[in-house]
Amino acid sequence: MSKRIVVDPVTRIEGHLRVDVEVDGGHVKNAWSSGQMFRGIEEILKGRDPRDAWLFTQRFCGVCTTVHAIASVRTVENALGVGVPMNAQYIRNLIVGAHAMHDHIVHFYHLSALDWVDVVSALKADPAKTSALAESLSPWPHNGTAVLKGVQDRLKGFVEAGQLGIFANGYWGHPAMKLPPEVNLLAVSHYLQALDYQRKINKVVTLLGSKTPNIQNLAVGGVANAINLDNEATLNMNKLYFVKEALDEVQQFIEQVYFPDVCAVGALYADWLPYGAGVKNYLAVPDFPLDEKGTKFDLPGGTIMNGDLGSVKEIKSFGDPYFKENVTESIARAWYDGDWQKHPYDEDTVPKYGKWEDDGKYSWVKAPRFEGKPMQVGPLAQVLVGFALKHEPTVRWAAKTLETVGAIAKTKVGPEILHSTLGRHAARMIRTCMIAEITQKHWKLLVENIGKGDTEIFRKPEFPSGEQRGFGFHEAPRGTLSHWIVIRDGKIANYQAVVPSTWNAGPRDAKGQVGPYEASLIGNPIADAERPLEVLRTIHSFDPCLACAIHTLDVEGNEIARVRLA
Repeated sequence: MSKRIVVDPVTRIEGHLRVDVEVDGGHVKNAWSSGQMFRGIEEILKGRDPRDAWLFTQRFCGVCTTVHAIASVRTVENALGVGVPMNAQYIRNLIVGAHAMHDHIVHFYHLSALDWVDVVSALKADPAKTSALAESLSPWPHNGTAVLKGVQDRLKGFVEAGQLGIFANGYWGHPAMKLPPEVNLLAVSHYLQALDYQRKINKVVTLLGSKTPNIQNLAVGGVANAINLDNEATLNMNKLYFVKEALDEVQQFIEQVYFPDVCAVGALYADWLPYGAGVKNYLAVPDFPLDEKGTKFDLPGGTIMNGDLGSVKEIKSFGDPYFKENVTESIARAWYDGDWQKHPYDEDTVPKYGKWEDDGKYSWVKAPRFEGKPMQVGPLAQVLVGFALKHEPTVRWAAKTLETVGAIAKTKVGPEILHSTLGRHAARMIRTCMIAEITQKHWKLLVENIGKGDTEIFRKPEFPSGEQRGFGFHEAPRGTLSHWIVIRDGKIANYQAVVPSTWNAGPRDAKGQVGPYEASLIGNPIADAERPLEVLRTIHSFDPCLACAIHTLDVEGNEIARVRLA
């Protein structure tokens, strides 16, 4: 008999996401993704000075503040045709690089790992065998027997005292949990260590961005980080070397801990590699600009259709017409007034809440489309685009990942395994390794540029009369983020944000095309309908940014179980 499972809210994310699935024969047959929170800042921005927009747009989210700030200033600069000084580009790139490393580390260890790691099982592990296993995978110096025994003793104390805290509500002992006790102990140890390293790298965002969340250093036309190597109150070499030390330490953690952990989980859950692909149209935008106008980049962007890497089409600049002309959003199944599909410049945001209807409107999230098609965005999209474009760091890290997974699993694996739930985790790790390298490069470029005597950080924008339109994008940790602005006589006439979780979490459109979350769930196994761990695995792999009870219903809507969810 088929059952309907309602996960509302999904936890270990930001915001309020509801996911409904129909399960028959132990597999998901249909799925609906619903954003349960209205976002109205677009209306608040109307009539304001475009130079202030980035301060407001950071409030779209309590987590992704930095990325909205970056996208917003790029949007206004695009509308006005403003280039920014190279020091400003490098400082912005250091901020977004550090933010991305922080975000990706937190996502894997603190938001997703508990979907795969049985914490309680770690109590059965032999710390000496765990240390030997760790040393076979990585030279990381903090995998010794004494360290692991200490972690195990702490965990045992939590369990005996009934104070598991954040570990209390996991699906421990679930039939889909398959890691050996030693791997679980290693993962718990790295979970705790990751808390320190995500904090180290976030200090870079704080230093260069003046604070975090909600950075304060940006301006349309550059940044506000005054550069004077002889002044303790400005950006000087002491502060730059603090940044370099943090980059070095966190890069070591990424390469020696994050990389082997993801490879090990992927190899040991090889039975999960066929699941979670969903939409195989991919969209990524280029980032880490290397010039003032945004025409050269260290990370590539483009589109891939139907999973065919040969179909790749590159997005080449901040003003790329291919991107500009092909983004639309549909509200046919979202709680807004109308049923249109429009370009962001022409959209409005008029809420019209109604009841949930499987075949009608059921979400606050609009449904973005590119050339009329649903697109998956995120690290997987960027890695596949980079692989297709033969981007050297992407090819190198992807090849190393596949080789390592294959060695652990004792079988050869190819890039096709990336089209999956676990593939998204692998791609996020690959992207983090690349960003660690690229951020080091941009630190060096900034120091060398300052060494030449260049201290320019800002160019004053000019606002002509009449109307200007512009868009700005950023390849944020969760994927392609774009802002769109219409300026009339120096004031904001319209503002729209098409964000990564809108692309991925969006509902069906007027043609019935399902969004990436929905498509990725169809066909997934469900071992225990009262503990739908597998739903969380796939949804969490996207790193949703949209909240702690879960209940299960049969197809007539009758509640048959209520379960607390970690």
